[in-house]
Amino acid sequence: MAIRAVVWDVDDTLFDYTSADREGMRAHLVAEGLLAGYSSVEEALTRWREVTDLQWARFAAGEVDFETQRRDRTRVFLGRGMTDAEADEWFQRYVAHYESAWSLFPDVLPVLDALAASHRHAVLSNSSLTVQDRKLRVLGVHHRFEVILCAAELGVSKPEAGAFLAACDALALPPDQVAYVGDHPEIDGRGAADAGLVSVWIDRGGAYATVEPPVGPRRIASLAELPSLLRGDTRFGAPSTFG
Repeated sequence: MAIRAVVWDVDDTLFDYTSADREGMRAHLVAEGLLAGYSSVEEALTRWREVTDLQWARFAAGEVDFETQRRDRTRVFLGRGMTDAEADEWFQRYVAHYESAWSLFPDVLPVLDALAASHRHAVLSNSSLTVQDRKLRVLGVHHRFEVILCAAELGVSKPEAGAFLAACDALALPPDQVAYVGDHPEIDGRGAADAGLVSVWIDRGGAYATVEPPVGPRRIASLAELPSLLRGDTRFGAPSTFG
């Protein structure tokens, strides 16, 4: 069955979230005078990443809403009680630094250009539409996607099959005609495969470089490999084959 559409994850797939988050938080820590409590900038950044991952997991599990996970990231990281308004203000000061570091990965525009005429494109993110809609506009690629779906509004998040199937429904296509491309081997890779989509794990050698690849997704190291895969290049073999 031919692949007619590609559904994309955003953070660390199209958008270099990890670099922007690190550089934004580094600048924020300096501006807030918060480095004195850590032995190094790297220690502080590692702590921020740990808190972020923990609070994001609570949001993904449906334990808290999107705004609450942001406020709790701030409270836990700072280690003190804060009103919602105080936490929001602190987080927004961080966001200003974070947004100044936004960028697409260099392989994104070439692959979107290469697939523009042959495939439809959509976004499925575990974030919120308010965040990702603006991000895609600032990065200059919002117009590339005919559908943009986010967990906060859908009420279901990846890796639940319902999230992936909602994207297929929005495109009016069956799952076996839709490819999903994401950076997380389990949330994106296994999740999409289990939902019946053609699953593509973009492994950029970052946080998940040592993860044992799950059965199901095809594994690529660069989006430059995607057009050949979607057009049935035999180098990619069966769905469980990894490059």
